[in-house]
Amino acid sequence: MPHPETMNCVEIVEPGGPGVLKPTTRPVPEAAAGEVLIEVAAAGVNRPDCIQREGNYAPPEGVTDIPGLEVAGTIVAVGPDVARWSVGNSVTALVAGGGYGEYVTAPAVQCLPVPGDLGMVEAAALPETFFTVWTNVFERAALQPGESLLIHGGSSGIGTTAIQMASRLGSRVMVTAGSPEKCQACLDLGAERAVNYRDEDFVAAAKEFGPGGVDVVLDMVGGDYIPRNIKALKPDGRHVNIAFLGGSVVELNFMAVMLKRLTLTGSTLRPQSIERKGTIARALEERVWPLIAAGDIRPVIHATFPLAEAAQAHELMESSQHIGKIVFTVK
Repeated sequence: MPHPETMNCVEIVEPGGPGVLKPTTRPVPEAAAGEVLIEVAAAGVNRPDCIQREGNYAPPEGVTDIPGLEVAGTIVAVGPDVARWSVGNSVTALVAGGGYGEYVTAPAVQCLPVPGDLGMVEAAALPETFFTVWTNVFERAALQPGESLLIHGGSSGIGTTAIQMASRLGSRVMVTAGSPEKCQACLDLGAERAVNYRDEDFVAAAKEFGPGGVDVVLDMVGGDYIPRNIKALKPDGRHVNIAFLGGSVVELNFMAVMLKRLTLTGSTLRPQSIERKGTIARALEERVWPLIAAGDIRPVIHATFPLAEAAQAHELMESSQHIGKIVFTVK
């Protein structure tokens, strides 16, 4: 499929606030072996994009400095050694960078079909959060049907994804959020219990919800939440960190970890190998994509912005006033 030699995109001109995101023009990338070239229709905005913009989350070696970790669009070129995909296929894809542009290359194994009747905006909101939740909650923490999950930041993109995935796959979900409106949104998505952390103790609530504590905690806060999470877990519980908005350095008494036989784990998605991300993609396509296609799970879209308004999108992300995902409309 013919495509231009140059494209509009957004670059980070220097580390800093949202104002350092600037529209520019770059050459359209070429699909290497095992890759496809996607004409981007929509791209997701994620908290790691803000951290990269600040200069604290550099792309892996060999990856473009253009931010953006997830897209949806149409394949316009296919590199060597790609069997599944063809020019003209509609896909959603996890990428290690480059999503804030009109074209991006993606490893073929990190592409997934657009499920069901989802439009491109909804499809672009899937990869980063769904890959993250699947590998951390269902693989690393091994959440099982009938077990209980505590999600901090329940109204975030990660949170709204985790609520739906866990509840639809048979687990009980409790969340924390920062306002009555956010708590209600979480309940509407399938959480059984929502705690407004501004006026209620989530540890006491978790011990009641469990009962005796929850089986798994998904934590994006860190800081002083970590020792409190340890108290909220029942014996043989699992604690997963995927971010540290409240800080990553904490003082922790490990006696409770030993006495309750707890597992503390965590991961970041971006540095993992293409092969590993492909394995996650296959698991999602088998276990979760049918639920999306059936309408049982739906990404929550709070707002869309044109790509040229990337700074405004990041301002909204950092205000934490959104519920669900923020997405760029590119084409």
